[in-house]
Amino acid sequence: MNRGDSKMKNALILNSKDTVGVLLESAKAGDTILIKGEKPVSIQAIDDIPYGHKIALTNIEKNESIYKYGYEIGESSSEIKQGEYVHVHNLDSLRGRGDLNKSFLSV
Repeated sequence: MNRGDSKMKNALILNSKDTVGVLLESAKAGDTILIKGEKPVSIQAIDDIPYGHKIALTNIEKNESIYKYGYEIGESSSEIKQGEYVHVHNLDSLRGRGDLNKSFLSV
């Protein structure tokens, strides 16, 4: 494959309400990501995303809740496009936050 060609990479979701998938291998911008789960879909990565990190499954508005493995893990600190890398630069995490009353483990 030429360097400019995209490659198929894999990601995983565990719950139908997940708004992010977790990459099972590193991806480069332009790679097609096959989201494995109940209803497999594919999306294009618009950023380089490291192994084990999150990709947005849909467009996410600012201050919208973000779900991973069926749990709310935080909310977006900015607008996030489908296929974008989701991490500390655009996600305000609920984990390890002593300043919040809400527990990410509450069901």
